[in-house]
Amino acid sequence: MSTHGQERFRLTESLRGAGVVAAAGREFAVDYSIERYQGYSAAGMPIPGLHRIEGTIDLGPIPETSRQIGRTMTLSLADGRSIGLTLVDEAGRVLAEGHGPSRCLCC
Repeated sequence: MSTHGQERFRLTESLRGAGVVAAAGREFAVDYSIERYQGYSAAGMPIPGLHRIEGTIDLGPIPETSRQIGRTMTLSLADGRSIGLTLVDEAGRVLAEGHGPSRCLCC
């Protein structure tokens, strides 16, 4: 379990598979490996909306990947779910964070 401020994060899902990423106005078939961490309070209760997603996607089929760094892309997982991720580097590392309901009114 990792910590961040008063919250603790626990690994809740580890996903690997073949999916589709929407980037640069097009869709590309990619392999992915991602992990989802749920935020928990110090009392051990899950905090709705507080999560972190980390992982990698295969950038091979995506042209001009350096232009995509820092941009949000949508990854459609093999199980039908979709996740918005930000491309962190040319190695294919991706990241997404949910900030929880205590920090805004959107969740």
